Amino acid sequence: MGKYLAALFFPGLLVVLFTRVTYNALVGLVLTVALIAISVYRGYTDTLPLLIIDALSLTAGFWYSRRMSRKFV
Repeated sequence: MGKYLAALFFPGLLVVLFTRVTYNALVGLVLTVALIAISVYRGYTDTLPLLIIDALSLTAGFWYSRRMSRKFV
């Protein structure tokens, strides 16, 4: 249950964090996808529903970071 809650929140928050640091939403998304790919390779993300939740969180984080970056530019 803890993995699913983490997968629901952390990827989206990482996209927003990396976007704020790099000032580019696409770079934030790519860095977060790279981190998730490493976790899949290491075996921490092991089920398909967990990957789907990660993808939904990434999408929501990317949407929010694009919306947020348009306000400040």
